[in-house]
Amino acid sequence: MTESRKAFWDGVKAEIPLLVGVFPFGMIYGALAMNAGLSTLASQMMSSIVFAGSAQFITTQLVSEAAPGFVIVLTIAVVNLRHMLYSASLAPYLKHLSTKWKALLSYLLTDEAYAPSIIQYEKEGVKPHSHWFLLGAGLALWINWQISTALGIFLGARIPDDLQLDFALPLTFIAMVVPVLKKPPMIAAALSAGITALLAYSLPFKLGLILAALVGILIGTLLEKENAK
Repeated sequence: MTESRKAFWDGVKAEIPLLVGVFPFGMIYGALAMNAGLSTLASQMMSSIVFAGSAQFITTQLVSEAAPGFVIVLTIAVVNLRHMLYSASLAPYLKHLSTKWKALLSYLLTDEAYAPSIIQYEKEGVKPHSHWFLLGAGLALWINWQISTALGIFLGARIPDDLQLDFALPLTFIAMVVPVLKKPPMIAAALSAGITALLAYSLPFKLGLILAALVGILIGTLLEKENAK
């Protein structure tokens, strides 16, 4: 087995435990998208093109609430700011790649793909075939997301309300976040964002998510700069 192929399958294997929590999340999105009035094609294409669970959930919820277009765009933009941080974190390990590779990996970069990849890179360091690990993790998640979304769209309202699938994703995120919270700025950012999200939960149009994301980013950035002095 070549080094690139081994790295690819290592990424797939590292991603598999997270797919257990993501699959029901995709089903819920598919059902919610249909209930929000989106067409079958639009619901599935959002998973294929946008490929961002949190952004897709927020879009469907805000569409169902008839939120203004600028609120939807602003909310999604702020929530996805974390991807800039992911990119900055991975940059030292992927800076040698061509533009085509960077474009592909940026499309596949999600929370679930980032977590095992950064752990792998911090442990193994930079290697010529390191990017295949992220490709394997990201592609495994992409396929899982398309299938789960399609199943949610197909089942739609037939998914019983008492089938509590929504607990799976928070557990998945906890499993992803805890291993990488090694530095005080990271811990402070996570705690401040979580507390803010709870306190601002009642704000309309899910604006509490925007506030929580901004607070977490601000706290983490300030403490990181303070430690660098």
